[in-house]
Amino acid sequence: MGRIRRNVKVDGRQCWTLFDSGARNTYVASSVAGLLSTYKAARPIRSAIGGRVRETDTAAMLEGELEGRHILTQALVVDEIGTDEDGRPIEILFGALAMQQWGIRLIPEEERLDMSHYPEEFIEY
Repeated sequence: MGRIRRNVKVDGRQCWTLFDSGARNTYVASSVAGLLSTYKAARPIRSAIGGRVRETDTAAMLEGELEGRHILTQALVVDEIGTDEDGRPIEILFGALAMQQWGIRLIPEEERLDMSHYPEEFIEY
């Protein structure tokens, strides 16, 4: 599993983001959800994040900019995600499904993201 930290710009605001290939889903803290379109799920969803089980019935469309590229993906809204190794609050946890969707690969040994597979267009069959 790899983890890389970067800012994602959401509605003009820089949000501290953890890219974690060990997390399936993407999550946003409620402070970020206020910048996004949100909706209620039909039933609560439970997830274990940062050593705690959390429950939410709210999802959001996360739209933002990462290294100059547009991203748009579904995210689950939680009160808070936790802090990184430096004690900085994580505002977005970007999971494996969204990384696959946007062609983002982690290069942990260099602590960087590989955006070379970012899709300029989607070809659907």
